[in-house]
Amino acid sequence: MSLLKIARMGHPVLLRKADPVADPTGADIHRLVADMVETMQDAEGVGLAAPQVYASRRVIIFFAPDARAEDEGAHDIAPLTALINPEYGPVHDDKVVGWEGCLSIPGLNGAVPRFRHIWYRGWTPKGELIEREATGFHARVVQHEIDHLDGVLYTMRMEDLSLLAFSDELRQRIRAEELDDSTGS
Repeated sequence: MSLLKIARMGHPVLLRKADPVADPTGADIHRLVADMVETMQDAEGVGLAAPQVYASRRVIIFFAPDARAEDEGAHDIAPLTALINPEYGPVHDDKVVGWEGCLSIPGLNGAVPRFRHIWYRGWTPKGELIEREATGFHARVVQHEIDHLDGVLYTMRMEDLSLLAFSDELRQRIRAEELDDSTGS
């Protein structure tokens, strides 16, 4: 396994539609997924798409940890999952705005509208079809990673660029808001 370099916003690989994978069980896909997992864990991320590591292939990995399960009012977790040629769609048309970050846009977070409840499916590296429904953060991370396969960064989905913030500043803002809420100010 190897740590891979992560492409940053502005690189053309992040702006093009990734190529479909003919054989999800191929040795090259197993190697790519293993390297992506190691890279994502090293970067302390929760998801990664192959274009983010300069591989224009329709491959994503993600997980929705218990610590994030209550985001957006849904308790929905997902184990570490690798999907090849994934697709998704809304179960309902309602959307919710939530904060997102991206390993390809380090140091920034933005408020992005996403479908609250989705279905998704894709193939595992073992050739098994996964079909799931997801809500809350689980749904958000899947939509975010599949967007990468279509050349879409979260900033392109934002409706209000005044809600794009440096991560450190945003943490301070959120702490201040929580303090105000707890003191009744």
